[in-house]
Amino acid sequence: MTSRSYAGKVNAPEFPPDLEWLNTNQPVAMSDLRGKIVILDFWTYC
Repeated sequence: MTSRSYAGKVNAPEFPPDLEWLNTNQPVAMSDLRGKIVILDFWTYC
């Protein structure tokens, strides 16, 4: 294996302040998620 450089890496933006959150008592900030595994589940109502 070789080590790769992630030059040009872009940090994820903060969440918009007016989001509606589920299963949490307060809004989540990106700094709260640093160092954690995050699963993104994208879904819509049809």
